[in-house]
Amino acid sequence: MFYSLRRLLPVICLLFLSSVFPTVARAQKAKLSESIARRDEATWNAALAIWKFAEPGYQEEKSSALLAKMLEEAGFAVKRKVAGIPTAFTATFGSGEPVIGILGEYDALPGLSQDAVPFRNPREPGAWGGHGCGHHLFGAASASAAIAVAEQIEAGNIKGTVRFYGCPAEEGGSGKVFMVQAGLFKDCAAVLHWHPSSRNVAGDRSSLARMAVKFRFHGKAAHAAGAPEQGRSALDAVELTNFAAQLLREHTPDFTRIHHVITAGGGAPNVVPEFAEVYYYIRHPDGEVVRTLYERLVLCAKAGALATETKIDINYQGGIMNILPNNALAQVTLRNLRELNNLKYTPEEMKFALRLRDTFPKPQPLEEIGTVFDAGGAIGKGSTDVGDVSWVVPTTGFNTACWVPGTPGHSWQAVACGGTTIARKGMQLAARVLASTAWDLYHESGTLKSAKAELQRRNGFRAYKSLMQPGQKPPLDYRNPPQAVARSRKPKTDRPKSKTSNRKPAD
Repeated sequence: MFYSLRRLLPVICLLFLSSVFPTVARAQKAKLSESIARRDEATWNAALAIWKFAEPGYQEEKSSALLAKMLEEAGFAVKRKVAGIPTAFTATFGSGEPVIGILGEYDALPGLSQDAVPFRNPREPGAWGGHGCGHHLFGAASASAAIAVAEQIEAGNIKGTVRFYGCPAEEGGSGKVFMVQAGLFKDCAAVLHWHPSSRNVAGDRSSLARMAVKFRFHGKAAHAAGAPEQGRSALDAVELTNFAAQLLREHTPDFTRIHHVITAGGGAPNVVPEFAEVYYYIRHPDGEVVRTLYERLVLCAKAGALATETKIDINYQGGIMNILPNNALAQVTLRNLRELNNLKYTPEEMKFALRLRDTFPKPQPLEEIGTVFDAGGAIGKGSTDVGDVSWVVPTTGFNTACWVPGTPGHSWQAVACGGTTIARKGMQLAARVLASTAWDLYHESGTLKSAKAELQRRNGFRAYKSLMQPGQKPPLDYRNPPQAVARSRKPKTDRPKSKTSNRKPAD
């Protein structure tokens, strides 16, 4: 009898420990959410401050400084101005492997100044823009999640390193590409990110690769009525470029996107414009297709310059790769998002949401905030420089409902939501999902091995090849007004101005 019990004792102990350890682990994991809840007020204040700063890409001095200070005060080792970018930084806590990266963004969009009200009302006259993509929430939530993970590392419940990446200029500036090229992700086992949205979404989805370029044309000014033959219109060059690009659309692969905005086209109808600029994006699910499309677009611009006898400057703004999805990581994120989603509107939030929804072209049921959608296998219609990160390290991301369902991205409605408690709740959910996903990856080494193998399989063991030009530097001035570019060129004059003439020019 005694001998039999002695033989069974190891089995009994194993069964006991196997029942106790999951309970202990769940309790430790729950501390992540408790930590995030404890910092709720501070995190929201940080996000709201960045929302009010609304700083352009590569100019987010106050926003990046605020987040860097928050992490530094939490014990992180902060490195500023990384990758040659004044507003980029990393913040690291812990030691050893695995290293889990968490991305944070904080740049705003032009022309979207808006107060936190459900009707169009710019926050202040002449304001540059607003957070129409919710990056103020992105950066603050990611920082809060990183701090929660760091606390568990310090407590001995997690072994490894957590690193926050302060990523500027996602909106067209391709900041993460230069951070990848600087080798800042080379020791990461996985990278996590999220993004504000009007729905809760996770899954192994991809995105569109993108190239950006500014075509700047320099002509010759003249009186548009009195001496038009002496002028060479830079605006005409832009218009011919745009017309050629419209014709090009018919002869591009499926899923191609080509869009533009004229950023400068002259100041007065009676003056032939001597300077004009057009800003283009080209997108496609395959980065290699984008490379070929870019060369064809350049031909359109050169044709515009040739036909108008103007000179062209091609200011290549850079390119970003499509996201390489990772299902091994995405399933962990999807599971946590489903478990943690507790979003509900208060009566006051419901009132705001109903009023705002009246402005939407495609209203959606408000009950969607309680649902988590699986976007596995989908190709998103947007582009992000997270794509370049995903080519060098296993990466996954998700969305939480920080905006009223149906809210268009890059809109004043998104900016309005971003200053409300609706955004605050979505941001806090994102922080909990990030921290919980990181916890699982630290404790499930098999998932990290599967994620690495999946990355190699999806990229076909090809070496990462950036869409940037060799030696290209971050376009730190890409948000500067195009007029400043025109003024920086020394004006050419045929003869000196008369010092005695007071005659006013004819209109």
